[in-house]
Amino acid sequence: MGKKGFFSLASILVIFGTIVSGCASGGTAQAPDAKASAKADAGAKSGDAAGTAKEVKLKIGAAAVPHAEILNFVKPKLKEQGVNLEVVVYDDEGQLNPALKDKQIDANYFQHVPYLDSVKGEKGYDFAVTTKVHVEPIGFYSSKLKSKDEIKEGARIGIPNNPSNEYRALVLLQQQGLIKLKDGLTTYEATPKDIADNPKKLKFVEADSATLPRSLPDLEGAIINTNLVLEAKIDPKSAVFREDSKSPYANVIVVRKGDETQDEVKKLDAALTAPEVKKFIEDKYGLAVVPAF
Repeated sequence: MGKKGFFSLASILVIFGTIVSGCASGGTAQAPDAKASAKADAGAKSGDAAGTAKEVKLKIGAAAVPHAEILNFVKPKLKEQGVNLEVVVYDDEGQLNPALKDKQIDANYFQHVPYLDSVKGEKGYDFAVTTKVHVEPIGFYSSKLKSKDEIKEGARIGIPNNPSNEYRALVLLQQQGLIKLKDGLTTYEATPKDIADNPKKLKFVEADSATLPRSLPDLEGAIINTNLVLEAKIDPKSAVFREDSKSPYANVIVVRKGDETQDEVKKLDAALTAPEVKKFIEDKYGLAVVPAF
C-alpha cells in the first residue's frame, strides 16, 4: 500500500510537470507568431500608405466644350497611372489664367498661344506651354446668309473683342477677300482700325466672344469660336466659311513655369496626344475640332 501511494504521488508530480512545461513551451512558441503578426500588420499599413502616396491629384481648369469633354475622356487612363485628374469647368474663361496664377488650379486648357502671348505681359503671367491638343477652326456664322457673296455693302459683322481672336477674325475675312489689313502686322493683334481696304464698307461690331452666338439675329453674321458654337448648339457645319487646317491657333495645356517637368503633367500630355484621343476628337466633333498632334 505504501508503494502504491508513493507511485501515485510520483505519477501526479510527473503529469503536473509535463502540463506546466507544455504551457510554458506553448507560450514561448506563440510569442514569435504575435511578433510576426504585428510586423505583417505594420507592413500592410505601410503598403497602404505607400499606395496612397503614389496617387497624385492634378487639378485642371477648362472650358466646357470640347476641352472638359476631352479631359474627362482621358481621366480613367490617368487614374491607372496614379494621376487623379480633377476637371473644373469655368463658365468665365477669363478667370482661368488668374486661377492658375493664384494656384487655385495646377493647369488650364482653353487658350491658344497667340491669346496667351497677348495677355501674359500685361498680367504678369509666368506660364509654360506643355503640349498642343486641338484646333477649333473659327467660322463665319449667319442666320440670314448662305454664302459670302450675299454679304451686302454696309453689312454689320460681329467679331471677338479680345486682341488675338480679333486679329484672327480679321485675317479670316482677309483670306476670303472681304477686307485687306495693313502690311507689317506681326504681333497677332489688330482691330478694324488696321484695315487698309474695306471695299464693301463692312461695319464691325466688336463684342465679347461669348455673346456673339446670341447676337446673330441682330447681325448679318459673326465670326465665332467653335467651342462657343458647340455650347450654343449651333451646327458647326452651318458655317458660311471657316479657317482651314493650317490654322496656327492650337489650344494648349498651360502650367506655371517650372511645373512642366512634373511627372503628372508629362503623363497628362502623353494621354492627351494618344491615338485614341485623336480618334475620339474626330468621331465626336468632325470638322468642328481638329487634332493638333
